Amino acid sequence: MTGPTAPARTRPELAEFLRQHRESLSPEAVGLPAGSRRRTPGLRREEVAALTGVGQTWYTWLEQGRDIRVSTDVLDRLSRLFRLDGAGRRHLYALARQHPPMEDGRTVCTVPPLVHRLLADLPLRPAYVLNLRWDVLAWNPPADRVFRFSARPAPERNLLQMLFLDPATRQLFHDQARQIPGLVGSFRRDCARAPRDEAIRALVADLENRAPEFRTLWTHQDPQPCTGVRDLDIPGLGVVSFEHTTLILDEDRHLRLVYYAARPDTPAGTAFGTWLQTQ
Repeated sequence: MTGPTAPARTRPELAEFLRQHRESLSPEAVGLPAGSRRRTPGLRREEVAALTGVGQTWYTWLEQGRDIRVSTDVLDRLSRLFRLDGAGRRHLYALARQHPPMEDGRTVCTVPPLVHRLLADLPLRPAYVLNLRWDVLAWNPPADRVFRFSARPAPERNLLQMLFLDPATRQLFHDQARQIPGLVGSFRRDCARAPRDEAIRALVADLENRAPEFRTLWTHQDPQPCTGVRDLDIPGLGVVSFEHTTLILDEDRHLRLVYYAARPDTPAGTAFGTWLQTQ
């Protein structure tokens, strides 16, 4: 089997990981008869080898922690056989010292209750949650004060639609020539993770049809990153400079928390905190 060998430190861990998952999988779950002469739980090594298309001796050596090479193709077959979730699959690849092939992303529209509690614990920091399509799924009061998410019906709470189709949102972004291409570039990288997601493809088609500037930026295919500083021109307050970052909340479901912190070393940053506490 082609591919790198696992280092000595991880070979016993890889062997134990495979053994535990083999023993936890019943024959019936993979279409095999249970039989009456099984002396060990789960599948036999020869059954795993047959079901994944590898030699019995080779798989035995792999589960014994021997210094042999294992390909990404075999790791994928083992992942499917053992029904590993995203975290389990990544762990298997890490133990084998391989990089897992990218899985297609998908659009998710639910946010765990704990994330809502986290948002509520940020009374002076605008923060909101995006999925892979850039739908805004949850937000805290500071973010709502700035972006007015709650004033929109749910189908229109999409950051790209707001940016290109809503003049009020568009005017929030100071120095648009610098900021907007970076946002489109970031969205392009997310789209590359979900090439077959129909909801994302429909969003791109709609924006190309309704927003000439988006169509131009999209055609350029320039996945430039956003910078860590964003200037927002807030009505009644003026331009406020924010440090911002994106934090992964759920890697498998592609949920991210976008977090803004007004720069404390500026008068506008101090004024922003006061503004949030006034109605």
